[in-house]
Amino acid sequence: MPRWMQVPLPRLLCALAPLLATLGVAVTAPAEARPISKPTWLTKTLVTEYYPAPERWFAGRLVAAPGLSGLHRIDWLYSARGMSMEGDGVGLDGRRYHIDGLGNRGWINLAGRKTVPGRRGWSKGGPFWRGGGYWKNEQGKPTFPFQGGGWLAGKGREYVPITGVSFAPGPSRPLRYYQSIAVDPKLIPLGSYVYIPAYRSVARSQGWFVAADTGGAIIGRHIDVYRPAPPTMNDTGRVLRGQRIFVSPPSGR
Repeated sequence: MPRWMQVPLPRLLCALAPLLATLGVAVTAPAEARPISKPTWLTKTLVTEYYPAPERWFAGRLVAAPGLSGLHRIDWLYSARGMSMEGDGVGLDGRRYHIDGLGNRGWINLAGRKTVPGRRGWSKGGPFWRGGGYWKNEQGKPTFPFQGGGWLAGKGREYVPITGVSFAPGPSRPLRYYQSIAVDPKLIPLGSYVYIPAYRSVARSQGWFVAADTGGAIIGRHIDVYRPAPPTMNDTGRVLRGQRIFVSPPSGR
């Protein structure tokens, strides 16, 4: 276990968690009306992964972005696969950037309809784009121009401006690959130590993580593991459903 995880978490807790899981000795998962306040096994948890999105993966036209110098690919800025969703990204210049202001227009799906995350998934299907910064085609559906010419879904006829969204240089938080996770703080307090048995042989921390981040789509029993970017955009990382995890909230709660 890395040195940064040894304090204040007792070594005894780290050693006993897998044993308790095997023996079935566990605290019943709490009602989700308030954050976890004592060491608890949490069942039926969704585990996904996120990472700083590389701008080189994207093909959209280069545009100016509020808060950033130079020009950047529009789909890297505003699409659901880019920095707007992941929170952090790596520009074409190799530097780190992050989304600083989220605005208040939310997300749209491929049909251009507003969709919001909830405990049972997205209300109108998966998100495609921020609620602005795109064009409407002849059918009123979202589209955007490619850097090399042409459009994703037909030529844009009407531009929908983006408001309230801004970006900034540098990473959003001091996160560590395979050591930090994003959580819903209404259930798992920030600063909690979280043991994920499925990652015991994957992460250097032997399955232990620190709840150090949040996300608009991270709701209830859903945690997001921070990791390096995969080789290609087609690799979306692990998606583990129905996981049983151990949460040790910060002392003094």
